[in-house]
Amino acid sequence: MKQQAGFSILELMVAIAVTLIVVAGTLGALTDALHANEGITLLADMTENLRAGMSYMTRDLVLAGEGIPTGGISIPFTGDGNTPPNNTSAAPFWPGPTVGTTFPITYQTIPGVTPGPFMGPGHATNPLIVSAQTDLVTIIYGDTSLPLQLNPINSAANPTCLGTIAADGSSITFDGNCASLGVGGTAVLPGDLIMLSNAQGNVLQTVTNVNGLTLTFLPGDAFNLNGRQDAQGTIGQLQTPPCPPTPCSGVFPPTTATRIWMITYYLDDKVDPQRPQLMRRVNFRQPQPVGEVLEDLQVSYDVADGTPNPPASIKNPIWPDYPAQIRKVNLYLAGRSDAPYSQTKTYFRNNLLTQITLRSMAFVPRYN
Repeated sequence: MKQQAGFSILELMVAIAVTLIVVAGTLGALTDALHANEGITLLADMTENLRAGMSYMTRDLVLAGEGIPTGGISIPFTGDGNTPPNNTSAAPFWPGPTVGTTFPITYQTIPGVTPGPFMGPGHATNPLIVSAQTDLVTIIYGDTSLPLQLNPINSAANPTCLGTIAADGSSITFDGNCASLGVGGTAVLPGDLIMLSNAQGNVLQTVTNVNGLTLTFLPGDAFNLNGRQDAQGTIGQLQTPPCPPTPCSGVFPPTTATRIWMITYYLDDKVDPQRPQLMRRVNFRQPQPVGEVLEDLQVSYDVADGTPNPPASIKNPIWPDYPAQIRKVNLYLAGRSDAPYSQTKTYFRNNLLTQITLRSMAFVPRYN
C-alpha cells in the first residue's frame, strides 16, 4: 500500500507548544496594554477633575471684590441691641453645606472673600488626611453683564431717570429709559442680590419678586437681609436723613443698583460619602458640582495690614486684621481616581496647589 504523507505526533506537539507560547505572549502584552490604558484613564480623569475644580475657583477668585466698595458691602449689623419683631436677632445667612449657617456676628460688611475654615465635611474617604475638616470660601463681585449702575435709579440731575425707591425699602422701580433688567440668561431673578449705593453708603438686598421693571425685597428672604431696622446696614441708611432712629423720609440721593454674585465653594459628601464633590453655589440657588471625587479643600490667606511682617498662610484673619485685607489666596485641592487600580487594588491620588493674588479690597495707609 502507498504510504500517506503527514505530521508526526512529535511535530504536532512542537507546533502546539510554539502556538501556545505565542498566544500567551500576545495575551500578556494585551493584558499589560489594558492595565496601562486603565491606569492612564484613571489618572487622566483624576487630573481633569482637579484641574476643572481649580479652574472654577481661580476664575471666581480673580474677580473677587470687583464692582464693590473698598472694604465690602454693608449688611445689617446685629450688634446694636435690637430684638424681634424687627428681625434683627440673627446675622445674615451664609450659603454653604450646612443649613442655617450665618456670617460672623461681628460682620458689618461682607468683603470680597469670606474665609470658612473647617466648615466643610471631614475626610471619611481618605484616612491618610489627618486634618479635621475641609474648608469653604465665599466670593462676591459685581455683575458686569448687566450694567444697572451706569445710571442712577432716581436722579434730579438726569430727568430722564424717573425710577423710584420705596421709603421702607420694600421695592425699587427702574425707568426703562435708563436701565434694563436683562432677558434670558442675564435677567434679574428672585434670589438675586442687589447692591444699592449712593453718597450715604451701600446696602445689600435680596430680590423676592420681579414684575416688569419693579424689584421687590420682602422680609423672610433666604439671606435675612430684607425688611430689617438695624441701626446700620439697611436701606434706611441710604436716605436723608438716615433712618432709624428718625422716621423714614423716603428721600434718596441719586442711587445706583448693581447685581452681586455671591459664590461659595465647598466639598459635599452627603450624596455619596465615597465620592465627595466640589460644589459651586451661587447665592442660595441649587449648588452645582464642578469636580468629582475630590477629597480635600484647604484654603489659607496672606494679609497685607501695613506691618513689616504681615500674616501669611493663615486660615482666618482675626482682629486687628480682617478679611478685606486679604491679598493672596492659597488653594490646595486633593483628589483620587474614580476607582481602584485593578493591579494594586488601591486608588491613585494627586493634588494641586496654587496662589491667586487679589485686587486691593482695603486701603492701608502705609505712607502716612
